[in-house]
Amino acid sequence: MQTHPTTPFGRRSMSLAMVASQAIARDFAGKPGNSETVVHKWRLFRALTEAKAPLGVTDRALSVLHALLSFHQETALTLPVADRRADDEDGEEGAGIVVFPSNRELSIRAHGMAPATLRRHLACLVDAGLIIRRDSPNGKRYAQRGQGGEIESAFGFDLTPLVARAEEIENLAEEVRAENKAIRLLRERVTLLRRDIVKMIATGLEEGVPGDWQGLHLRYAGLSSRFVRNLSRTDLEALASELAALNAEIQNALENHVKLQKKSGNESHSERHIQNQITDSFELEPSLQKGRAETLPSNDQGPPSPSANVSPKPSVPKTYPLGMVLEACPDILDYATKGGIDNWRDLATTAATVRRAIGVSPDAWAQALEVMGEYDTSIVIAAILQRGGEIKSAGGYLRVLTAKARAGEFSLGPVLMALLRGKVAKAGRERKRAG
Repeated sequence: MQTHPTTPFGRRSMSLAMVASQAIARDFAGKPGNSETVVHKWRLFRALTEAKAPLGVTDRALSVLHALLSFHQETALTLPVADRRADDEDGEEGAGIVVFPSNRELSIRAHGMAPATLRRHLACLVDAGLIIRRDSPNGKRYAQRGQGGEIESAFGFDLTPLVARAEEIENLAEEVRAENKAIRLLRERVTLLRRDIVKMIATGLEEGVPGDWQGLHLRYAGLSSRFVRNLSRTDLEALASELAALNAEIQNALENHVKLQKKSGNESHSERHIQNQITDSFELEPSLQKGRAETLPSNDQGPPSPSANVSPKPSVPKTYPLGMVLEACPDILDYATKGGIDNWRDLATTAATVRRAIGVSPDAWAQALEVMGEYDTSIVIAAILQRGGEIKSAGGYLRVLTAKARAGEFSLGPVLMALLRGKVAKAGRERKRAG
C-alpha cells in the first residue's frame, strides 16, 4: 500500500489540495470496513453532475471525467486487492483504481477537446480532489503487469477518491436537489402571485372599484422587475413575501367592495319593500288615494320627460386613470400639442390626429366612436400606436376590435395591462444588459 504522497512529473508543482486528496484516499482504503465498498460509476457520475457547483468543477471538467471513467473496464468502482490489505507493512505500491489513457485517446473520448483545454480540466479535477495524478518516472502513462497478466502497478489517473468520497458526493447532490426544488416552488409561487395581482388589478379597473389602482400597479411593476432568471433562494423568498402582501391588499380591496355592494343591494331591496308598502296603503285608505290622484299628471299632458331640463354629460371613462393610460402608451405624447395631455379632452384631440397618421380611415374611426365611445376609442388608438410595427394594418385592427366590442367580447383592461407588463419587462432587460 502506498504510504507516501505521489508528486507530479516535470514543472507541475505539488499543492496542499493534492496532499489532502491523497490522504483521504489512503485513509479510506486503510479502514477494514471500507475494503468491500462498491460504487456504481455512472450513478456516481450523475450525482457529480448535480453537485458540480459545491464541488467546484465545471461541465467541461466533468466531460473529461466521463472520458476517464470510460477507460475503466468495469461498471463498479472497487479497490484492488493490493489496496485492501490495510495491515500490509512491506511498503508495497498499490495499483489503485488507475486509468492510463494517452492524451490523444483521452481527447478523442472527450469529443475532440484541444490538448491545452484537456490539461486545464484535468488540473481542475485534481484540485477538486476527485482524481489523483500518479505520474511515472518519465511522465508517461502505462501499467506494469505480472506473470499472470494482472496489473502490478500503474501510472496515470487514480479514481480512488471517487470511491472514498462517494457518500459525500451523494449527500451534496441530495442537498442540491432539495435546494433546486425549493427554488422551483418559489418561482412557481412568484409566477402565480404575479398572475393573480395582474388579473385582480384589471378586474378592479374594469369594474370601477374605488382605489389607487395606478399606484398599486406601480408597486407591482417595481416588484415584478426584480424577478430575473438567476435569483437566489433568499431573494426569491423575500420577493414572494412582498408579492403575497400586495396580493392580500388587492384581494381585500375587491372583497370589501363586493361586501359593500351586497349591503347596498340589501338596503335597496328594503327601500323597495317600504315603497311597496306605501303604495299599498293608498289602496287601503281612500283619502290617501284621492290625495295621490290629485298629484298625478293628467293623461292629456302625458308623463313629464326626465331629461327635459337636463343637459347631457360627456362620457368620461370611470375605470381607467388617465395617468395609467399615458404610462402604458407614452408614444402618444409625441403627437400632443405643446400643452401636452392633461385631461381626457386632450387625449381625444391627440388621438384624432394619430388616427390619420397611422392610416385609420374615417369610416373605421366613425364606427369605433359609435360602438366604444370617444374616450375608449382614443385609448385604443393610443394602444395601437404603442404597439407600432406589431400591427400591419391599424385600420383593419381597429375594425376587428370594434366588432368584438359590439359583441361584448372586448375589454380595455387586459390591453393596458399587457402594455404595462411589456414596458416593465423591457426595462428589466435593459438593466440586465447594462449590468
